[in-house]
Amino acid sequence: MNLRIFKALWGMEHLPLETQFRMIAEAGYAGIEAGLPDPTTEERFRALLKEYGLGYTSMVFTGGDHEQSFKSQVERAATFSPVLINAHSAKDDMPYEQQLDFYRFAVDVERDLGIPIAHETHRGRAMFTPWATEQLLKDVPGLNLCADFSHWCTVCESLLENQAERMKLATARSIHIHSRVGYAEGPQVNHPGAPEHAAALAAHADWWRDIARNRRDQGAEQLIFVPEFGPPGYLQTLPFTNQPVSDLWEVCLWMKDYIERNWNDWLN
Repeated sequence: MNLRIFKALWGMEHLPLETQFRMIAEAGYAGIEAGLPDPTTEERFRALLKEYGLGYTSMVFTGGDHEQSFKSQVERAATFSPVLINAHSAKDDMPYEQQLDFYRFAVDVERDLGIPIAHETHRGRAMFTPWATEQLLKDVPGLNLCADFSHWCTVCESLLENQAERMKLATARSIHIHSRVGYAEGPQVNHPGAPEHAAALAAHADWWRDIARNRRDQGAEQLIFVPEFGPPGYLQTLPFTNQPVSDLWEVCLWMKDYIERNWNDWLN
């Protein structure tokens, strides 16, 4: 099974699109992850993917009529030939039966589309806790996750030490990884290499290792990691100045290197 590391465009929006793609390619990433481009930049977006030989994982965000929102976005995403579609889907306050209807619909759309779709374990969405996700996974065969477990650490105010069985199910159904490190009080540490965050990094690495081994055993040809650390708002800042406490580009590169260094050990 091949390791592929994609770079999220999140946090690079201040740069021209051409600069974003060039930096990502030169840094050795295999692809990008981003939402669907604005129609005014769509042609250039497609051309840059081809020019730099980058893969693409597309992000979609459901709202309003969630089923129709999902269907229309993934059908447009499919025109970009993405490796995978990553969905921020449904909402945390939807009644459970409505969530079930949505995810059953989503799995049917995915089957017809023929492109793997991962649903985010994200705050504000239906799968914002381990227990809500557990029930959905049990009730909807074929439903798969984007593992962004940093959100669960925040919601549960822990490194999920008491969620072992639910994490076992979640890692077995994860097909995509957002390798951001969260901790008990937030979805993003200020730097994953800082020694004070060693326990949080180790917890996430254990989950990523389990996902990698599961995907290998499931016969997957590749596993994509996205070091999806975010800009200020997620990235902590100094008071009164809004100055980031670490460099976002460097943090993502640190995580890219960490994954590459540990990949073979995770599979053994």
